[in-house]
Amino acid sequence: MRLRRTSTHGAAAAPPDLAPRHNGGPPIEDYEGPPWGKGDPHVFLHWQRAHRAAWKSVPREVMLFRMAKADRLGLTYAEYTVEIMERGRHLQVEDAARIAEIKALRRRRRRPA
Repeated sequence: MRLRRTSTHGAAAAPPDLAPRHNGGPPIEDYEGPPWGKGDPHVFLHWQRAHRAAWKSVPREVMLFRMAKADRLGLTYAEYTVEIMERGRHLQVEDAARIAEIKALRRRRRRPA
């Protein structure tokens, strides 16, 4: 099934009531109701499809390279891969500040609320 594009970049524009710099993705809070929340189901479907495509299996060699690089930097495969997807570049040893920031976020997520 092909979804119709709703903007020039293939993702629906964020409603005007959202905070500035909001990406228009699906809600992350616990919500009882349809999985797309209170918004447009098409936005949810676009994000769901994009998420699946981003985490689609990569060639074995690429995965092994990322795993080795992440291990050398002290990151998990997922953290390293997310950094590539978000920033569009591979982390280097010289990126110590960003690596420390990722590790600090990891510790904050593990802390019980």
